[in-house]
Amino acid sequence: MSAVHVQDCSGIFKQISCSVRQGCSRDPKKLIKQHSAERFSSLGLKDIPHLFKKPHLEDLQNMKYRHRFAARELFASDELLYASIARCAKRFCLQLEIPSMLFLAMISFQSGVSIAAEHRIEMTAEQIEDGLLAYRMVKHVVDKDDITSRYSKQATIPGPTIVLTEGDKVRLTIRNGITMQPDQQVSVHVHGVHYSILSDGSLKVINKVEDEGAYPENGGQFYTYLWDVAPGTAGTWPYHDHNFETHNGSEDRGLYGAVIVNPASGAVAASSGNTITSVAVSNIAKDFVVYVSDDAFWGMEIDSATKLQTPLGPNPPLTARGGDHVRFHLIAMGTYLNRFKLEGYQWVDPGTTRLIKFKDIGPLENHVFTIRALGSANYLNANFSRKLMGMKGNFVVTNGTSQ
Repeated sequence: MSAVHVQDCSGIFKQISCSVRQGCSRDPKKLIKQHSAERFSSLGLKDIPHLFKKPHLEDLQNMKYRHRFAARELFASDELLYASIARCAKRFCLQLEIPSMLFLAMISFQSGVSIAAEHRIEMTAEQIEDGLLAYRMVKHVVDKDDITSRYSKQATIPGPTIVLTEGDKVRLTIRNGITMQPDQQVSVHVHGVHYSILSDGSLKVINKVEDEGAYPENGGQFYTYLWDVAPGTAGTWPYHDHNFETHNGSEDRGLYGAVIVNPASGAVAASSGNTITSVAVSNIAKDFVVYVSDDAFWGMEIDSATKLQTPLGPNPPLTARGGDHVRFHLIAMGTYLNRFKLEGYQWVDPGTTRLIKFKDIGPLENHVFTIRALGSANYLNANFSRKLMGMKGNFVVTNGTSQ
């Protein structure tokens, strides 16, 4: 395609994106059609109107097919207007044989939406000992960089922690390695990030569209989800199964994990004693992903130097070097109200400049904070009934003083 052809496309998309940003009432389809008499003929494209047929049942079936068999699909958004524009523009560009990434670069530049990285992820769900279920990372490629080695080679509870940045796009494919019940799907339902209804990871009884999961491998089936890690999604979010055996899924048997979305700014607030500072995410020495269940804390440690993820088991010791900044990611996975304390420490309550010494979190709520490791301490669930269950662990700081 010549430069003038790309320039023509760019002009069309500029008008489309401007009409969206300014709340223009003009139909974006008509904006494209206006160019058909002159510009489209110069591109060698004669029949334009067929690109804008009204979606019908066949279109929905094709959408399902793309998710089932992982065809190239780069549009995932809950914004219906953007989705409509994307479908029209995508059909147009496919006729022109524009490479998909070139198209994304043009439309993103014109609309002011940036794509930080593209993640292609494949996971399986497997049965492990004692009848428990777990996710395993099979492959994770960021753009062209394969980072699979940072994950455990075994299925683990908690499951892999997926680290993203605002602006990223994710294609996640789940396969089902649980063969004991061949009529059951497994899925991945995520919180926090954006996606279309076909990436909800739930059963048809909930989403009213279809069962969005994978059956066991003997049928060779899988399911692909598309996530848009849009601005404003920074935080730590759970993902879990929503389909195995019931519409609530089997997170209680081990099918859960976390997604960390780092802010596009690259910095977070941190406490150091009684002071609050700004710390670059790249300067955080460790991330502790701590799942709060009904009877124990379950941990996952991520080392910033090696990027390796280490499952820590129940009520684990969390270790840090004195003076290092570490980040706690709390996700409540049980059914009780919890009160988290890190004795002797205080930290920034997210979204405020207030320092707090405990945090109450309920089921599927999350809480993230960063501290400077000054000394060893205990962490615990101070809810009376949970305290009786022994929900307590050690935060061990080397070369520090006791808090």
